[in-house]
Parts: sequence; C-alpha cells; structure tokens
Amino acid sequence: MVAAAAALADKEGLPRLTMGLLAQRLGVRTPSLYKHVGGQEDLNRRIAVLAMNQAAEAVGGAVQGYAGRDALAAAARAFRAFVLEHPGRYGATVGLEPTGPDDPLAAASTRLLAAFTAVLHGYTIDEREVTHVLRMLRSLCHGYATLQAAGGFQWSTDVDESFTWLIAFADRGLRALGGGPGE
Repeated sequence: MVAAAAALADKEGLPRLTMGLLAQRLGVRTPSLYKHVGGQEDLNRRIAVLAMNQAAEAVGGAVQGYAGRDALAAAARAFRAFVLEHPGRYGATVGLEPTGPDDPLAAASTRLLAAFTAVLHGYTIDEREVTHVLRMLRSLCHGYATLQAAGGFQWSTDVDESFTWLIAFADRGLRALGGGPGE
C-alpha cells in the first residue's frame, strides 16, 4: 500500500494525495486503509521512509568504487535522478523530523547521510567542517533537483551542462576547503 501511495504521490503530487484518492486507486473503501495506516500523516511518514531508503540505495550504489570528484558527481547525479523520477515521494521527506532514535525515518536518514559522507572520504575535510559540508551538498543537490522538477530553469542553457558546472564548482570548493588536492 505504501508503494502504491508513493507512486500516486509521484504521479499526482504529494499535496493531492489523500486517503480517499488512494482508496479509489486501490479499489477499496477508504476506511479499510485505516487497518494499515493511522491516517494521512502516518501514510506520508511511511512514504518518506520509503523515499529516504530508496534515495540512500541510489546514492550509495552510485558512489561505490569512486572517490573525490567522481564520487561527488555520482552521488549528485543519483540524487538528482531520484528526485526527478520520484518528486512526490521525495517531497514527503522535506521538513520531516524523526520522532526518536527508533523511528524508521531516523535509520533511513542515517543511511542517506552515510552515502553522502562516503563522498567526503576523497577530500581532506576537517572533522569540524563535515556537518557544514554535508548541509552544503544537500542544499546544492536538493535545490537544483527540486527547481528542475518544478520547471524552474527556463533559460536556454542545457540543465545538464549547468549541473555538471555545479558539481565542478562544489569539487573546487571542497578541495580548497581541505587545503589538499583531493581526487
């Protein structure tokens, strides 16, 4: 049911996903959904967990065997592709906080964070800077992908060319921050 709801959110947009619409698409009565989820908020949270785990799998798989700029590019491209392919389910993750350490969202978030942290192993980053760097990478990837998904780039320059430029820019910044050559 959660996978069906996530697919519906991708197709229709997360704000349009309701228990009633999901029930209609599944061919069941709305009250029967409450046997599986506690309501709309619970459904959205489950979609967010699914999305975080899928994004972590995509990014983690993409960076395997790469370091430095190649790992950065692989992670950024995988994340962007995930957001573009799954805008509704990704939208469920934005602004959602884990309720505690046992919340499945916490584990899924940790997996995605670990995938991006692996990218940093190819750079010389002071441990005190890691949180800032991870926030910067999330901002770059999230911002670019969500703007692109919303049709926010109307200029004639190719969006892939701009994304490649963004990755190169971030790579130069990361290498300069570390004071070393990176990869």
